[in-house]
Amino acid sequence: MTKNCKHTLEFDTDNNKPSKISKPHNHNMTQKNSAAGIQRYLVAIEYIGTHFSGSQKQLSCRTVVGALEEAFTKFIGQAVIVSCSSRTDAGVHALSNVCHVDIQRTSKRRPGEVLPPHEPSVVRRAVNHFLQKNDSDLTVIDVRCVPLDFHARFSAQERTYFYRLLSGPEPVSAFEKDRAWHVPEELNLSAMREACKVLVGRHDFSSFRAAGCQATSPIRTLDELSICEVIPSLYFPNTMDRERHNQDLNGCHSNSETVIPPPSSSASIDKGTTSTEDIGFGKRRQHRCLVVTARARSFLYHQVRLLVGVLKVVGTGNLTIPDVERILNAKTITAASPMAPACGLYLGEVKYDLPN
Repeated sequence: MTKNCKHTLEFDTDNNKPSKISKPHNHNMTQKNSAAGIQRYLVAIEYIGTHFSGSQKQLSCRTVVGALEEAFTKFIGQAVIVSCSSRTDAGVHALSNVCHVDIQRTSKRRPGEVLPPHEPSVVRRAVNHFLQKNDSDLTVIDVRCVPLDFHARFSAQERTYFYRLLSGPEPVSAFEKDRAWHVPEELNLSAMREACKVLVGRHDFSSFRAAGCQATSPIRTLDELSICEVIPSLYFPNTMDRERHNQDLNGCHSNSETVIPPPSSSASIDKGTTSTEDIGFGKRRQHRCLVVTARARSFLYHQVRLLVGVLKVVGTGNLTIPDVERILNAKTITAASPMAPACGLYLGEVKYDLPN
C-alpha cells in the first residue's frame, strides 16, 4: 500500500461491503452542492401527550422532538435537528403542532453526491413509517417545502389552544382518561363567559405567568378567550338518529348523492343526566363537555392553564367577576387560582402566511 492513494473504497452502509472504486471528490464542489441541496420542510404533527415528557428534546426522557428526530434519522441516514413552533408540557396534546427540519438528500451509493430533494408526500409517508414502528401516539399529518429563512417558531402569526372540561359527578370514561379535566361540580357557563370578557385583550398577564417563564415581557394580546358547550366526544348514533338516517337513504336513488342528515336533537348538547334518572342498564350518563378556546400570537409559560384554572373557579361559584379583575390587576402569580392540569390542553393550530 503506497502513501499516495489515488483511489478509495466506498462502502455500502446496508451490507458493509465495498461497492466500487471511485475517484477522490472535489471538496470545494461538494461543499457548494451541499449548500445548494438543503431543503427545509415545514412539518405538521399531531400527538397524544400522555406518554411524552413534553415536546422539547431531553436526553433521558421520551419527547416529541426526540421521537421525531429519531424517525427522520432512520429515514435519511443522518442526524437532523427539529425546531418546534410551540413547546408543550408533559401530558399536553396537539391536534396540529408545527416544526421545521433541514434535509440534504445525498446518494447512498456515492457519498457526497447531492440528489434532488424528496417530495413532501415521500417525507410524510417515510417518517410515519418509522414513527408507527415504535408507537402510534405521534403522526405527521402534513409536510410542505419552505425557504431556508422560514422558521416554524418565529414565522408563526397565531396560535390557538383548546381546553376540554368534563362537568358532572359520574366517573370519567376510560376513553376520556388523560384527555380532559374532570370537574365533578356543575359549571356556570354564563359566568365563565363573563370572566372571559375581562381577560381578553392586551394586558399585563403576570398573574398568569408561571415561574420559569423566559419571556422578556408579561404583556400579551389575547385575541380570543371563549368557552362553549359541545357534544361529548366519541358519539355514536342512537335509535332515533339511525332511523332518520335509514329513512333518508331509502328515499334516495342509488345513483344520487347521499347527504348525511344532521344528528337529532338528542345528539346535540347534552346537559347531562342526574344520578337518579333511569337511563337503562349498561348505559353511561354523559358529562357536560365545555371547551375553552384561547388564541394569540404567543403565550406566556402556562398562561392558558392558569387562565382555565380561574375560569373553572368562576364556574363553580367560588370566584366572582370582580375577583377575576382583582387577580388580573394584582400582576402576581400568587393571586391566581390553581392551574388546570395538562391533560385537558390541546394545541389546536399554528397559523402562517405560507409562501406559494
